[in-house]
Amino acid sequence: MHFAMPPRKTSRPPPYAVRNQSSLPIPPALKNLLRGGKLRTIVVGILGFLTLIWLLRRTGADAGANIPKVAVGSGPPVVIVTTIDPRADVAWAAKIKKNREDYAKKHGYLTFFPENTQYPLNKSPHTWAKVPALRHAMTLFPGSTFFWYLDSSALIMNPSIDLQSHILKPSRLEELMITNEPVVPPDSVIKTFGNLKGDRIDVIVTQDKEGLVPTSIIVRNGDWAKYFLDAWFDPIYRSYNFQKAESHALEHIIQWHGTILAKLALIPQNLFNSYATGPFNPKFGKYTEGDLVANFPGCARDKPDCAAEQQPYFDILDKDDD
Repeated sequence: MHFAMPPRKTSRPPPYAVRNQSSLPIPPALKNLLRGGKLRTIVVGILGFLTLIWLLRRTGADAGANIPKVAVGSGPPVVIVTTIDPRADVAWAAKIKKNREDYAKKHGYLTFFPENTQYPLNKSPHTWAKVPALRHAMTLFPGSTFFWYLDSSALIMNPSIDLQSHILKPSRLEELMITNEPVVPPDSVIKTFGNLKGDRIDVIVTQDKEGLVPTSIIVRNGDWAKYFLDAWFDPIYRSYNFQKAESHALEHIIQWHGTILAKLALIPQNLFNSYATGPFNPKFGKYTEGDLVANFPGCARDKPDCAAEQQPYFDILDKDDD
């Protein structure tokens, strides 16, 4: 029995012959999408969308390039920052501001007096306001180099002392730095570094009998300073409810972050944070005539101002002006 021979394949298939299908079949929905002008519409739409994004980014970049950048050091060298409690006696607040303004005018500095209620402290003590106030001042005065936070509990008593020659000059700062000193007295295992260069210091602070005291603190403007202030103001530290709030938080981050300790200079307390009352550093913390600052720590702990405690020292300043 013979079987019929299969038809012979032509070597020239017609142009409409269907090609062999791939192993992965095309879904019917995709076939419909690829038919006619639908694919062209999709491609044009995608290209248009990408072009719009590119134009928007280009426009934003050009706009940013047109905003002049202020170089650090191009403005007044120092900005004095003091937060004011809005509940405080108006006359006392005016005297505190004048105390800073007179000193700033004498040396070509600037002043900034935000209220301690204008920052998002939530339930944290109002003393935390110093940290965002410093950050705020850096935004307002980007050309300035140093930002000196001085608590409203303190008075500038010797306006003839220029902060730059007194402390801030790098060679002078290197002479003043207290090295190999426990961060938290008397016996913290974490101690201040030695052999630090004055021009590499970004935070200057003092120490009383009990620990670090940021009621008078100097921060050098720059990206590192912004990182430092943001880290210090981190909500997690504010949630710890430290006994001394931001002071203990500062001690915490300095002891646990070597990058912060490496940028810190601890100097004698009487250079810019002498205590007229309170637990002063027994070596060099008690206020004496001629010191730059007289501080009354804790005088506003249970009330919004320090008018009563500071009045005798205001009287001294008034006599000096006569």
